[in-house]
Amino acid sequence: MLPIYCLYNHTQSIVPYPLRSLPLLCLMELDLVLLLRLAWMVPIVPIVLALLPFPFLGFFRQLVKELAVRGKLKGSTRFTVPQRYFLHFYIMAVILTTCLLISTWAYAYAKMTPLSSEPRSYSTITSHLIGGSNTFSLKVWKTVFLLLLLEIQALRRLHETLNVFHYGPSARLHIMGYFTGFFFYVVAPVSLASPCIIEVENFLRAQIAEFIVKGRDKMSDLRIDPPGLVNPLLSLGWCQWVGAAIFFLGWVHQFRCHSILVIYVGILVASGGYDITVWLLLIFVATNLSFAAADAHRWYKQKFEDYPRTRRAIIPFIY
Repeated sequence: MLPIYCLYNHTQSIVPYPLRSLPLLCLMELDLVLLLRLAWMVPIVPIVLALLPFPFLGFFRQLVKELAVRGKLKGSTRFTVPQRYFLHFYIMAVILTTCLLISTWAYAYAKMTPLSSEPRSYSTITSHLIGGSNTFSLKVWKTVFLLLLLEIQALRRLHETLNVFHYGPSARLHIMGYFTGFFFYVVAPVSLASPCIIEVENFLRAQIAEFIVKGRDKMSDLRIDPPGLVNPLLSLGWCQWVGAAIFFLGWVHQFRCHSILVIYVGILVASGGYDITVWLLLIFVATNLSFAAADAHRWYKQKFEDYPRTRRAIIPFIY
């Protein structure tokens, strides 16, 4: 198990760990971030290519369309699954996001300093190496905030699938679309947790190791201070609250129309807009919805003679 280079608790005392592990820890975080960004790029690139209005991409565009098809399919249902299988990746989303949220929140509560203070019990060199306790605390609490937003969305989608949507027996989903749903609802929460997921993992490993060595009887009693769980979230900056406002605006509006994009714009704003991984998450959602909108637009033009010829699918007067 790799030791964490520094851990803070909510009483502001500092627990030093060997700093020689810092480069390796940073390398692990860097590898994870690069892997997540590559994972987002893999589906983004073909969707963007399929959106380009070049005739020589027609075959490729049709291929992407067939892989993304869902609903009442005519002809062969080969390589498809019932559309009610949406339930599977919403269950996965709730389980994974809940685990990440609880573990990150526990780590933040147990080891992070209050956001309004800056302890002076360690050297400025150490502070420079780790970015300052307050800086890292802010990052961890922002991660908790983002995971909380995603948890709300995942629970809502699970509820809708169980109690609102009723998929007919003929509603099918291509197997690639099924796997894409799993991909999204696994990679999205991990992407939001990535700024501190290595530290959280080490924290959990340490807690498990202590439990194994000491046993339950010798473990210190768990004391939870409710304000300590909530107040750091209330102390976050305007970006988080503006992002939350956009998120809930889209979340409420989704009852009337498909406003998933607004929801993930809210998550991007709440993240501060500095994390490329979160940008790639939004780009994936945007390109995926754009491809679906463009395909629906072409279908309307083919099926309805009175459909306005000048109407655009996504961007007015442009595309």
